[in-house]
Amino acid sequence: MATELRWALIVISALIIGGLLIHGLWSVRKKENQDTDNPAANKKTAAAPQPQREEEPQLDEMSFSAVDEDKESAVDQSQSEVVETPSDSAEQQEEAQQEADSQETVPQDFIILHIEMPEGLTMAGSKLLPCVLSLGFKYSDEGFFNRHVESSGNGPVLFRLVNMYNPGTFDIDNMEQFSTGGVSLFMTLPCEGDSMAAFNMLHSAAKKLADEFGASVLDSSREPLTVNTTRAYVEKVREYTV
Repeated sequence: MATELRWALIVISALIIGGLLIHGLWSVRKKENQDTDNPAANKKTAAAPQPQREEEPQLDEMSFSAVDEDKESAVDQSQSEVVETPSDSAEQQEEAQQEADSQETVPQDFIILHIEMPEGLTMAGSKLLPCVLSLGFKYSDEGFFNRHVESSGNGPVLFRLVNMYNPGTFDIDNMEQFSTGGVSLFMTLPCEGDSMAAFNMLHSAAKKLADEFGASVLDSSREPLTVNTTRAYVEKVREYTV
């Protein structure tokens, strides 16, 4: 009984092994037949693992819109810079001109004449005010009397009349109660307009005020004004005459 069972198992194992071999051979033959019937599929399958290379765009297919926009932007920017350059240059020239003008108007010297009353006497404000106004002076916010290019008060200031004593100003609202021992006339050099004409006006105003009040005309050192000192003033003014 054991022997028969052993032979039965051997036969069954042989049949199973044979079936597997036959099935394997059959699968191989079937695959070979499919490859023979469809060669294009084999080529496509064989080529599938290789990555496809993207085609490079042709020059006639490329879009230059972005490039054109960049060029236009660069041109617009350069044009704006070209437009702004003259403006900046004009502003720089204007600033340079203003600096030059300010340097030109900086006072470099002075002409001063004092009109001093005799000791113990004073100029009454009630008399001084109409006399000063008749000479073309105009009262300023600073408290001085200015002589402008035009007697109406228009144009640059040629010279000024100040109080000879501190604080050097006049109170226009209290001239009736005001009195002083003297006044001073001074002009800065260089002077606006005709410097020589301005000096002649200043010298003439000093003599008229002195005659009006019986005062003396003194130079910058408070010494009596002499002909030589007057000539020295004239030469100084000519040095700044354009």
